[in-house]
Amino acid sequence: MPALCATQITGWGIVYYAFPVLNPQITAATGWSASATMAAFSLALVISGIAGIRVGRTIDHHGPRTIMTTGSAVGALSLSIVALAPNLPVFFAGWALAGFAMAATFYQPAFAAVTRWWAPDHVRALTIVTLAGGLASTVFAPLTAVLAAHLSWRATYLVLAAILAVITIPAHALALRAPWPPAPPAPGHTDATPRNVVGSRPFLLLALAFTLSAFAMYAVVVTLVPLLIERGYTTSQAAWALGLGGAGQTLGRTLYATLARRTGTTTRTVVLIALGSLTTAALALTPGPYGLVTALSVAAGVVRGNLTLLQATAITDRWGATHYGTLSGLLSAPAMTASALAPFAAALLAPTLGGYPSLFAVLAGAAGAAALVAAGSSVRGAR
Repeated sequence: MPALCATQITGWGIVYYAFPVLNPQITAATGWSASATMAAFSLALVISGIAGIRVGRTIDHHGPRTIMTTGSAVGALSLSIVALAPNLPVFFAGWALAGFAMAATFYQPAFAAVTRWWAPDHVRALTIVTLAGGLASTVFAPLTAVLAAHLSWRATYLVLAAILAVITIPAHALALRAPWPPAPPAPGHTDATPRNVVGSRPFLLLALAFTLSAFAMYAVVVTLVPLLIERGYTTSQAAWALGLGGAGQTLGRTLYATLARRTGTTTRTVVLIALGSLTTAALALTPGPYGLVTALSVAAGVVRGNLTLLQATAITDRWGATHYGTLSGLLSAPAMTASALAPFAAALLAPTLGGYPSLFAVLAGAAGAAALVAAGSSVRGAR
């Protein structure tokens, strides 16, 4: 568990959160457009979602050690390619490779490992891992900024690639050596073979609900600062509201275990996604005062924190852990793609709709539709 916590902080912090810190310097130094560099990063996220299907299937059969250790090595290599890229095609190639590293080292493989090793106490274990992952931006965004203040963006990425290799490769290779337990039997109330589950109405509806919800959630995160600036707040005030929302996300994850004990699977899913819609609508309708807007950002963060664990436990709650890696990868792939496309779609929609408040209203509607879809995802016999 400590090793997975350390590698989630390091992997997310370096492969994911360093990019938004370094991207202004990248575009200024190279002359590449911000849309082009963002497209390369989004490509990594799309590839991560698609590759995660195969990664999950591999972990189900062989355990996480080899795939996560290899992913760590690939991550360090990919960032080295990004750092040394002489042109945009090589830059894109580096991020495409990073997508495979994300699939092999981020939450989905860690969740698959935790769910099998720490069953039946997997909710507590998942909470600990996601709490650690929530510290990634807190640790590595400032560290990246400090490095970038003294080094070029290329040298900064090379240093970060070395840190990634030194911490995560041995941690995955040495700490994930425990015997891989046999898959637990499927619950008696359902035929949980991957073919039957993926083709079932509950799975398809759940995948659609998570996809709509992920699109809305990530679009809200990337456009909250522009929304507040459009309403007359300073960049600093907007950044603080966003940052405190991240703190709310961490708080939300500490509350999920209690929520899981007291609610049914479908009820919990519908309520959390609906709360995401309500907080987004509230942000669309509330111009101020600043304290109230910040409180709404924190509330939205609390919901996001719970949604992370909701998705992590969605397969186990409905179909058991027998094929967790495979089914989780298939469930997450469209949601990952939606989250990757959300920044571009939001940037295109905002001026078309007449501003960010209207965009937030549309996003609230998308999340509301997701809650309605989720209501039909119940599995007979699941709690």
